[in-house]
Amino acid sequence: MEKQLTPKQKARQKYELLHKEEREKATKQFNTRLPVKEYDEITSFLKSKGIAKVDLIRIGYQTLKEQ
Repeated sequence: MEKQLTPKQKARQKYELLHKEEREKATKQFNTRLPVKEYDEITSFLKSKGIAKVDLIRIGYQTLKEQ
C-alpha cells in the first residue's frame, strides 16, 4: 500500500522537479568522510557553539586565505 502524499508534499515535489537543474548549477557540496570519533567531536563542538557546518567551512576558508 503506497503512502498518500499531502498537498504540501506534492507542491514541494513539483517545485523540486522544476528547479532541480537550477539548484544544481547554483550550489555544490563537499562529499567527505571523517572517522566517527572525529565527526562526533566536531559536531558536538559546533552544536555547543551554535555554529552551522557550512559556517565552519566558510570561517576556515577565510582564515586560511588570510594566512
